[in-house]
Amino acid sequence: MAKQVKRGLNALLANIEDDRDSAATCSEDKVLSISLEKIKPNPAQPRKEFKQESILELSDSIRNHGIIQPLVVKKECSDYIIIAGERRFRAAILAGLKEVPVIVMDISEQKAKEIALIENLQREDLNAIDEAEAIRELMDNYNLKQEEIAQKLGKARPSIANTLRLLNLAPEIKELVRSEKLSAGHARAVLAMPKQADQVKMVREILASDWSVRETEKQVRYLLKPETRPNKLSEKVKAKMTVEMRDFVSDMTRVFATKVKLMGNETKGRITIDYFSNDDLQRIYDLIESLKEKNRL
Repeated sequence: MAKQVKRGLNALLANIEDDRDSAATCSEDKVLSISLEKIKPNPAQPRKEFKQESILELSDSIRNHGIIQPLVVKKECSDYIIIAGERRFRAAILAGLKEVPVIVMDISEQKAKEIALIENLQREDLNAIDEAEAIRELMDNYNLKQEEIAQKLGKARPSIANTLRLLNLAPEIKELVRSEKLSAGHARAVLAMPKQADQVKMVREILASDWSVRETEKQVRYLLKPETRPNKLSEKVKAKMTVEMRDFVSDMTRVFATKVKLMGNETKGRITIDYFSNDDLQRIYDLIESLKEKNRL
């Protein structure tokens, strides 16, 4: 998938010329050195939160090695708006740089947003809510369909659809996903619940009980279809069943003369009969056949 996204970014960047106002100072590779004071963050940046620890690590690298890959910017009046590279911009400020290398592009607002979204997906995992909001903005503002967005991002259309579904979550849950306190997998599981109040209640239980995504899916299913929930057994019944199951396994072990394992309860489960060689398997098969023959007599 990373290669697909990279191809998408390269396709968007292809054949786009730099700002001609700077042509006199532009080098052959179209990389300029611009004062940080003239560079401004993009208000339409898909990423709403930046991990401070990650920025600090990047600033240390920049302080020691400089900025290896230029920022991509778009000129707007006397300023330059960041299209791709806000993490490098923030880290450069922390590193004490006065100027940074940039590539200036004369592109449409739509193309700038597409590049910003793809750049974020390529360089550092974008949280699912920010990604969904950015995709929705591209679709709404530029009348793009899911198939077109999928092609631009190098993703399958069902993946885009699943990401967009996260926008139906309760606001409280969106913030938990955005801050990475709740995984996107857990969030998708609770989407099966139509009422946002129920979603919030379930998420609080997820966090309190530290459920896995699979356990969350199961609990959501039980809530939506109570008839699928296994009946709770009393301790007395459990004790009786344990004794009966132990006796049953003991009888089977004696009959088949091999190890027998049983997992489950009174309604469903699994029985495993071990064999340790082809001859052992043949012996068990012959024994079952003889029992079937006796049953027919």
